[in-house]
Amino acid sequence: MRRDIFQAIADPTRRAIIALIALQAMTPNAIADNFNFTRQAVSKHLRILKECDLIKQQTKGREIYYTLQIEKMKEIDEWLHQYRKIWESRFSQLDDLLLTIKNKEK
Repeated sequence: MRRDIFQAIADPTRRAIIALIALQAMTPNAIADNFNFTRQAVSKHLRILKECDLIKQQTKGREIYYTLQIEKMKEIDEWLHQYRKIWESRFSQLDDLLLTIKNKEK
């Protein structure tokens, strides 16, 4: 069964891994150094992120480096964009209502 990107980012550890490798390519050991769990646990999270094409691995010499796939992050942003419009509209309506109430109190 293939996972989707939303399953991948649902886990806070995977979101933290994404934040780490968004800044620079990192080895699994370097990633694991940022958490209080085993290298095997980090490998499991990396595998899930890789299955969802959120990260890619590159071999440099003996080391494997993981980098973020920015294109897949855009897919998340596009999905959120539709809801962002709704939230902004509702916040605008709330601002208008609060201003109306404030003006009535004067």
